[in-house]
Amino acid sequence: MLRLTLAMARKDLSLTLSRGSGLVQALLLGLLLLFVFSLSQGVGERMTPQSAAAVFWLSSAFCQVLIFNQLYALEEANNSRLGLLLCPAPIQAVWLGKGCAGLILLLLAQIVFLPAGVIFLGQELSGPLPQGLAALALTDVGMCAMGSLLGALAQGQAARESLLSIVLFPLLTPLLLAGISVGAQALGAPSADGPGIWLGVAAAFDAVFLGAGLLLFGHIYAGDE
Repeated sequence: MLRLTLAMARKDLSLTLSRGSGLVQALLLGLLLLFVFSLSQGVGERMTPQSAAAVFWLSSAFCQVLIFNQLYALEEANNSRLGLLLCPAPIQAVWLGKGCAGLILLLLAQIVFLPAGVIFLGQELSGPLPQGLAALALTDVGMCAMGSLLGALAQGQAARESLLSIVLFPLLTPLLLAGISVGAQALGAPSADGPGIWLGVAAAFDAVFLGAGLLLFGHIYAGDE
């Protein structure tokens, strides 16, 4: 299972980065959202840290959707999904491999989003940075665990069930709230509760959906095969 996971992640990263189009589209969409929200501020106005963190995670969420749709579309072009289903290894390795590849691609995009957000939205990193980085990591892991499931739903013969992805997408709300709350504190927003509670929420979300992914992915990805 580990070998297939690493091979899947390496293959997806190689194809995505060599073609460039999938990641570039996700980057452009995220940067466009950041730029559009920056235009909502008047001359001399400064967006609040809470709003800036919300815009950052909104850009990341849309970026995540594009990334995983692209990753799962790689096998649909030549119908190689059937080969993965027949591979003598746990099919969950496909979910883990694509989740790891998506996590790396999302982090690459956020390396661009973060300084762009600070510049466009007029922010300063003046809060607890270690907790902010922990929230970034936990939120990204949860988003990629969910994104890998949604990517599988939106491809192949399961595409007719893709409306289910719209229903499942709001499940990210508690995770995004955790990322926004801790991110706002990292940007200097005061908080009476501190980041600990929200980090716990993000960790619990990750545990639930990592477990759900391991249990459900085989049924989702197989579809009617």
